Amino acid sequence: MSDWLDAQLDDHIRTARDAQPLLDEVRTVGAVLIDAFEKGGTLYTFGNGGSAADAQHFTGELIGHYRRDRRPLPAVTLTTDATVSTCIANDYAFEDVFSRQVEALARPGDVVVAFTTSGRSANVVNGLTAARANGATTLLFAGGDGGPSRPLADHALLAPSRETPRIQELHTFLLHALSEILDGWAAGEETA
Repeated sequence: MSDWLDAQLDDHIRTARDAQPLLDEVRTVGAVLIDAFEKGGTLYTFGNGGSAADAQHFTGELIGHYRRDRRPLPAVTLTTDATVSTCIANDYAFEDVFSRQVEALARPGDVVVAFTTSGRSANVVNGLTAARANGATTLLFAGGDGGPSRPLADHALLAPSRETPRIQELHTFLLHALSEILDGWAAGEETA
């Protein structure tokens, strides 16, 4: 009988292999992000729980660096200001915690990136809706069919799984692939 750990690794490998069709969209999204940064845009990220950690991870790679010493890129994670998040959750509703910030900050030329495994969280859906209303480009990192968030995304990187661990593992690969593209561009190297 197979060990549970072997089964987890097999599932991870299968999900990674099934993600091959996403690579063209990664290149497209990389070009969209480069265009936004070239025009002075800012990237805003958000998510809940582990997806909030992924959002912060992506922002960290852009403001810090991925693998090259280069200029920082303008990115903000909307889950990192506890005062703002708890104020909105308390005074309005938790469903408004991202949309209120996006409404205040995101403009045409900016990119708003939502990380979610199911695409069903009301605050994620509302955040993407606010981004669309403000004229920002929207990008969704999700799993499966992207849920109710999918129609609100100009671009979607959907992990071919409905299992939260596999989705989050693939999101890390995808955000690293985008970081490689952006890192190379900002350092004056060709990567795409």
